[in-house]
Amino acid sequence: MRLQSAIFDMDGTLLDSMGMWKDLGADVLRRLGYVPGPDLAEKLGTLTIREGAAYCKEAYHIPQTVDAIVAFIQQRVADFYHSEVQAKPGVREFLSLLKMEGVWMYVATATDRPLAEAALRQAGIRDYFRGILTCEEVGHGKDQPDVFEGALRRLRSTKKDTVVFEDALYAIRTAKAAGFRVAGVYDPSAEADQAAIQALSDYYIRSFEEMFETRMLE
Repeated sequence: MRLQSAIFDMDGTLLDSMGMWKDLGADVLRRLGYVPGPDLAEKLGTLTIREGAAYCKEAYHIPQTVDAIVAFIQQRVADFYHSEVQAKPGVREFLSLLKMEGVWMYVATATDRPLAEAALRQAGIRDYFRGILTCEEVGHGKDQPDVFEGALRRLRSTKKDTVVFEDALYAIRTAKAAGFRVAGVYDPSAEADQAAIQALSDYYIRSFEEMFETRMLE
């Protein structure tokens, strides 16, 4: 995998954080003193934070307002990113190798900037990157290539010399359709998508530890 620059997704790619999002509803309910139902994750799967808060208020007869529940959820997410989140195994070693080889790196994430900055610092990897670009800042999610294109411009590179590292199938499709080389990164949260991710990606990373050990850059 020869490259001069790299664009990294954050959650599920660099950070072991998708489990937090998957369990967020149940975690918040327990912290509020309620026992989450076995179908909670399915019920919340397609809902926004506010919609999920409204669902929980009604389904679990929570006396707090929806605004108060949303604020509680947001604080739980902020606490996780500021003090708990960790880099995935092998990430620091891999980023260090890229930096030593002169590769310029950028983060392209759907997470808001204050949380992304906090998460990368908590994980000890913020200083490897020349910058962060968020979907909110470009005005589109990763169903459109704007965040990847914007990061590429900031890296002053070309698509043929850049690899996008992503764990989400829809974002991999977007980057590939825009002409990027893509390294699909395994995350347990997307187990069902792995065959499609592996088929679509130019490279496939089961773990950064294995990648570092086998020196896939060579």
